[in-house]
Amino acid sequence: MDLIMRLSHRVVVMAQGRVICDGTPDVVRKDPQVLDAYLGGVLDQEAA
Repeated sequence: MDLIMRLSHRVVVMAQGRVICDGTPDVVRKDPQVLDAYLGGVLDQEAA
């Protein structure tokens, strides 16, 4: 995934057959819907 993010100018992320985010790698990497769909949710900064 890191390789894709470094090489791409635009990333489209899909989950359950629908687009949930479309943008630059930086935008996609920080999107709450992407984090929830692929990483199980946004990490709580206070818990870290």
